[in-house]
Amino acid sequence: MATGLRVVFIALCLFALDQVRVDAKVSKSMYITWGKQHATISGDGEDLQLVLDQTSGSAAQTKRGFLFGSIEMLIKLVPGNSAGTVTAYYASSTGDSHDEIDFEFLGNVSGQPYIVHTNIYTQGKGSREQQFYLWFDPTANFHNYTIHWNPTEIVWYIDGLPIRVFRNYEKEGIPYPNKQGMRVYASLWNADNWATRGGLEKIDWKSSPFTARFRRFRAKACKWDGPVSISQCASSTPANWWTSPVYKQLSSTKLGQLNWVRSNHMIYDYCKDTKRFNGQMPPECFKQQF
Repeated sequence: MATGLRVVFIALCLFALDQVRVDAKVSKSMYITWGKQHATISGDGEDLQLVLDQTSGSAAQTKRGFLFGSIEMLIKLVPGNSAGTVTAYYASSTGDSHDEIDFEFLGNVSGQPYIVHTNIYTQGKGSREQQFYLWFDPTANFHNYTIHWNPTEIVWYIDGLPIRVFRNYEKEGIPYPNKQGMRVYASLWNADNWATRGGLEKIDWKSSPFTARFRRFRAKACKWDGPVSISQCASSTPANWWTSPVYKQLSSTKLGQLNWVRSNHMIYDYCKDTKRFNGQMPPECFKQQF
């Protein structure tokens, strides 16, 4: 290999290693932010346990932010009568004009299915909820929940199955989260004013403490280093694998999986809630997302 090409190759490799971070251990990636007496990271650094009781919930967040890539976690949700509790796993920036990509798991009365509540905020504005019943018992085993986010689209995955897509229509005046680094958060908290049947089902504190478990956090993503990252993380380079054409739209197989989930397990879509928006639907509702 010619000297010049070798230098370029090494530089690209170093850039890739710097931009893409894959931390298998929670202890290397995250720290506990509140309810410290209710949260633990296992001795081997692999697992995070969050607890909620009448005195406090608990939460953790990543030590750094990211802009684009794939962020995943294995989660085992609160078992039994979890009504009124919310286990959250999401990416968010800070401030009044923050961006945010949400997975929230709404607790249930024993025997009823968990609801997966998804949402996206751009420039501080949300109200883009879509909800699904899970098609398995999320309390029996760990399941993979992944946020894949690139300059073209955001995809929410459960065990590799896409459940939702939000595409970038910024050129048509629809805000898209592509200019703010987001940290990743995990939390367990009391939301019995709204979480289960609109707040009709309250937390049964006799069933507490409630415990949610998180394992094997991985962020195969571009590290946020301030405004310089806006162009660096979006550029089409070998290091930025998420900008590859294969990630710009779901494959036919993934589209089939998405349609199966949405046809059989979707229970709410803000884009179909005309009464809520008095007929003035959000502009992205008229755009193709898949």
